[in-house]
Amino acid sequence: MNKILATSLPMLTLFCLGATAQKKQSPNLIFIFPDEMRAQTLGFLGEEKVQTPVLNSFAKESVYFSNAISNYPVCSPTRAMIFSGLYPTHNKVIGNCTSLSAQYGCELPQSTRCWSDVLKEKGYSLGYIGKWHLDSPHEPFINTSNNSGDEKWNEWTPPSRRHGFNYWHSYGTYDRHLRPMYWDTDATRDSFKYYDEWGPEHEANRAIDFIRNKNGKMRETGKPFALVISMNPPHMDYKAVPQKYKDIYKDVPVESLITKPSIEAAGTKWGDHYRNCIRDYYAAISGVDEQFGRILQALKEDGLAENTIVVFTSDHGDCMGIHSEITKNNPYEESMRVPLLIRFPGRIKPHFDDILLSTTDLYPTLLGLMGYASSIPKEVDGQNLAGYLITGKGQKPESQWYMRISEGKEALGLRGVRTDRYTFVINQASETQKTIMLFDRKEDPYQMKNIIGENKSLEQELTLKLQDWLKKYGDPWIKNLK
Repeated sequence: MNKILATSLPMLTLFCLGATAQKKQSPNLIFIFPDEMRAQTLGFLGEEKVQTPVLNSFAKESVYFSNAISNYPVCSPTRAMIFSGLYPTHNKVIGNCTSLSAQYGCELPQSTRCWSDVLKEKGYSLGYIGKWHLDSPHEPFINTSNNSGDEKWNEWTPPSRRHGFNYWHSYGTYDRHLRPMYWDTDATRDSFKYYDEWGPEHEANRAIDFIRNKNGKMRETGKPFALVISMNPPHMDYKAVPQKYKDIYKDVPVESLITKPSIEAAGTKWGDHYRNCIRDYYAAISGVDEQFGRILQALKEDGLAENTIVVFTSDHGDCMGIHSEITKNNPYEESMRVPLLIRFPGRIKPHFDDILLSTTDLYPTLLGLMGYASSIPKEVDGQNLAGYLITGKGQKPESQWYMRISEGKEALGLRGVRTDRYTFVINQASETQKTIMLFDRKEDPYQMKNIIGENKSLEQELTLKLQDWLKKYGDPWIKNLK
């Protein structure tokens, strides 16, 4: 269950518990998250040779979370955790929402009380722009390219399932970034439109219109607002990037971008895949960075920056061949670690923070920062870390839960625990086949050596931590520990 941290601290009495004076100045919220952007690609970290000048400057004004992870690093489960504050065992999104997973009820329930539902009740005007991917496709399937195969991906979200978002310019999931498609607020299921613009640029244009309330119709004047911008790039197709961003990297020798020992050699399947994709992946990130800057500039020009919380994150990372993994949905750092920066001028002091923040913590923490701690539903699984962020004091999480659920086979799949030093994961591939991974990320930051069997007391300690997570959230996978 959710635990409200440090709400008794005097410094938070006025701010986090929503005194009358504070409510008159309810903060706005801008929540931006591109898809498949791994944490290591933030340029200011110096881990990879990516140009992100806007994020570099933004980091100086924000809290940067160096240990923020996606607990289930694949699209729909992470998005469901972001909006519901619940783990997949509770929010029902146990995998990507497709026509195949629909038989297991895999979609975000209409009855779920998302943070957007809470803000709607508080009088906020809400907008959603970009990828949603929390509804299961159903017949007759939408006539889009990613619904042409055996597994259907894309679906319209009816108003009753938008969880309080008044303004809607969105789609289920669609990866043709140079000609994206969207349903508008009043569109029917068959009246989606295509746009001949790069997705992030188109979405930034719409976001700026929302911020400036173009024609007075984008949001309700005089009300605080919350806006989500869910960009698809740098998600594959990596090559679908405007040439101006590709030009940034066109003369960069590809071998100079091979900065990790976990990247396989040229001439191998995954080594060549990485080399073929990395420039375009970086180009998309630089493009997202520029569009993010345009949104920040609009906030500044309209005098809204000082009273707006801005969050920049991603749903998960992307291995792109590292460890022979094509994208995500695995326990490696390139998949699990996400960029997370939060700016709240005058409320949170900019700094780097290594707190073990999980996806589910975003919901209660944001409501806490906005002054609505008392309205966080008791069933939310995440922790409200607002008090810690403002004061630097309070209980911090000791570990994070990792999972990959085998749809329809509850006892199979991967479960694990991540601490500030170790990653411990058990893969129950079948009733008789089990593999265990243990990485010491301090001594082995690229997770090259599985040290399982070398420290039995450590393995027992981490198994007990994993057991605690499984018990707490009612995961039937726990029988594999017996």
